Amino acid sequence: MNSLERLRRRLRGQPVDRRPNLDIYMQRAAHQVGRPLSRYYLDHRVLVEANLAVLEAFSTDIVQAISDPYREASDLGLQVDWPQDALPIRRRLLLADPEDASRLRLVAPEDGPRMGDRLDAVRLLRERVGEAVPVMGWVEGAFALASVLRGDTNVLLDLHDRPEWLQELLGRLVEVGIAFARAQVAAGAHLIGLGDSMGSLVSPRQYREFVLPYEQRVFAAVREVGAIPRLHICGDTSHLLADMATSGAAIVDLDWMVDIGRAAAVFGPDGPAPCGNSDPVAVMLQGTPADVERAVRAVAAVAGPRHLSAAGCEIPDGTPAENLLAHARVLREIG
Repeated sequence: MNSLERLRRRLRGQPVDRRPNLDIYMQRAAHQVGRPLSRYYLDHRVLVEANLAVLEAFSTDIVQAISDPYREASDLGLQVDWPQDALPIRRRLLLADPEDASRLRLVAPEDGPRMGDRLDAVRLLRERVGEAVPVMGWVEGAFALASVLRGDTNVLLDLHDRPEWLQELLGRLVEVGIAFARAQVAAGAHLIGLGDSMGSLVSPRQYREFVLPYEQRVFAAVREVGAIPRLHICGDTSHLLADMATSGAAIVDLDWMVDIGRAAAVFGPDGPAPCGNSDPVAVMLQGTPADVERAVRAVAAVAGPRHLSAAGCEIPDGTPAENLLAHARVLREIG
């Protein structure tokens, strides 16, 4: 059974040899092959090299074109600095003032240098793994993209001060996400992940009004072109589980502070598959292989028959190889 078959069968609730490992790698992947972070972010060939190395080293069940939250934003005009081997730095807000939105010019993914580079990554990954391993593309949710362009605090204030203006902005940004998702599927992606990192900071009412409708639009487009939608919201989303289940995602990532057993019960047999949720820092980065084994087994015991295994968020840079190998070993032992 190959990784793509394993994932598809697991999502249908059918027997598999072991539950899939869908850990998210970015910085850790770049350094697995001794490359500086700037090259991972800016050169799709390095991203592909790093993902294939992680796949081979740690028996993951996915390769992925995820790198940073600035793909769409850069092509919309955001100025970003790229230190040699550190995280990218937003130089200034693109939408510091509400009137700046009137000057926003949307660009097709194929015409954007950074979105185009991700399309190249997806094509090359699919060329290398074919139908053996799922290839995951990635888009920023409209709410997350608004925060990148306007600033987190500004967007949270916009929820109260100018909700109609914010809705109009989100309506424009979601079209970027839809087009980018479709282009990645056309390039060869089996999955599209959607990151909405700010979603955990809003109330259920605000989520239903300003976040969920735009996730639903992207995921409807992803399903329409035959790919698997995956929702990723960092942080404690315990108060949003029932609403996230209606997003249209087939997979919902859950961070370490969420009770994944409760999430599986809320999602039910016909909802999304829960993915997660060992603590990426206290367990994966700072723990021992024995700690990883205990955490993975504890999650697996309560997360239900369609559970997909992963850390609650990105595997941190510097995570010991022996801990990542322990994750793979335990999944084989659990079966």
